[in-house]
Amino acid sequence: NLLDNAIKYSDRGKNIRIDAGRIENEAVISVIDEGCGIPREHLPRIFERFYRVDKARSRESGGTGLGLAIVKHIVQAHSGRISVESIPGKGSTFRIHLPVSE
Repeated sequence: NLLDNAIKYSDRGKNIRIDAGRIENEAVISVIDEGCGIPREHLPRIFERFYRVDKARSRESGGTGLGLAIVKHIVQAHSGRISVESIPGKGSTFRIHLPVSE
């Protein structure tokens, strides 16, 4: 879903990057795009079921507003967390943090 959203909300020719690494006791997977970004006022609700930022910005992509909520629940089922940073007009970075056992 994160990669699909990055593709949907980025113009052709823009970069999308997937990074993976370890920070202390967490594996961190990042999906970074140069898409349209998400306005700050929407960030607190973006992982809620059925929440859509702006139907006009969907670019006829459809969707139900469930994808990010499902991602959040899967990550939490693995004792992890998900975070997002976004700048409108510049892009978004979604990070999945999962615990790593020694």
